[in-house]
Amino acid sequence: MPSLFQEDDFVFNILFEAVSEGVVVVDENQTIVATNSAAEEMFGYLKNEIINQHLNILIPSKHHHVHGDYFNSFFDSKASKRQMGKNRLLFGVKKNGDNFPVEVGLNPFKVQEKTYIMSIIIDITERKKAEDKIIELNTQLENKVSTRTNELHKTVANLKSEIDKRVKAELELRNALKKEKELNELKTKFLSLVSHEFKTPLSGILNSAVLIGRYTNTETQDKREKHLQTIKNKVQYLDGILNDFLSVERLDSGKVKYKFSNFKLSKVVNEVVYNANMMLKMGQHINYPKNIDDISIYNDEKILDLVLGNLLNNAIKYSPENTVIDFNITANSDGFIFEIKDSGIGIPSKDQKHIFERYFRAENALTNQGTGIGLNIIKGHLESLNGSISFHSVENEGTTFIVKLPIITEE
Repeated sequence: MPSLFQEDDFVFNILFEAVSEGVVVVDENQTIVATNSAAEEMFGYLKNEIINQHLNILIPSKHHHVHGDYFNSFFDSKASKRQMGKNRLLFGVKKNGDNFPVEVGLNPFKVQEKTYIMSIIIDITERKKAEDKIIELNTQLENKVSTRTNELHKTVANLKSEIDKRVKAELELRNALKKEKELNELKTKFLSLVSHEFKTPLSGILNSAVLIGRYTNTETQDKREKHLQTIKNKVQYLDGILNDFLSVERLDSGKVKYKFSNFKLSKVVNEVVYNANMMLKMGQHINYPKNIDDISIYNDEKILDLVLGNLLNNAIKYSPENTVIDFNITANSDGFIFEIKDSGIGIPSKDQKHIFERYFRAENALTNQGTGIGLNIIKGHLESLNGSISFHSVENEGTTFIVKLPIITEE
């Protein structure tokens, strides 16, 4: 082997062999000029078997071109000491053709004005195996974490679904309890209403019946007639209450069957005004349209009679003596508008939003007879007929109810 250091060859060899890593020295032509035992053993060659061979003998063939360019760039730039292939996996090739991962450190130096490059080579096969094992374990761990995370997400989703179901069930239970409570309150109101509204008329009927029995002489006939009329009025009142209860039951059960027919509007108006006149207080008067004989309407005649009669009766009931009740009717291409305006006690602002609720009675109307279901029934019928009812009211000034009925095409 030509000596790299000539007379210092002995010292050179001692230093090379003292290094545990593989050492390979090449010249500017990538010719191997020196190696140590560690390098020869690493690559599977005998002593001095690779001296004067091209460096490519130790590099996998697929990397020759890339390595040649890299070497020339490094050599031409007169680079200083550096690690080769940083952040890149490098491979060497053994005599038997096996590839193995290596880590290479490059050390340029000069001897007798000639530049050489010393490569310190470390076989990192075991380290690479350990790293690959760590990567494999990390991958397995990540897969397990991913699997556990997915399972956790599913568990959380199932738990959330179960919670949602329980919340829904709890909400339904609360609503059911609320409805039951409301139903119990309605039952209580109903029993109280029936007790009050029936007790007073029945007491009047009983008293009149007792007094009639005392008037046996002919000259007391007028007194008998007076008590008979009282009985008749009380019975009619009770009959009206029962009819209201029946209407509520039919509306709730959907058993209402409307009977449509073509009739004169004046017929219904005259009848409801006539009946209302029988209830007028002292000095009260109803203004209503009289020139509607030519207007016909196709609808349920009894329901219209019920609606208008109820509103007129309320106007009379809640208005004082010597007041006027205005009843106006407007017919147009969209349908009919009925307005009933009184100058009565009005509806308190805080009660107006409840006025169509069943059994509700405004605070200032509690002393008057009534069931609190009339307006609720009217609203139910009108909505079933695609109509509507609204109002505007000022306490102690009066109330105006507006009923709208659309034109129904005659079948």
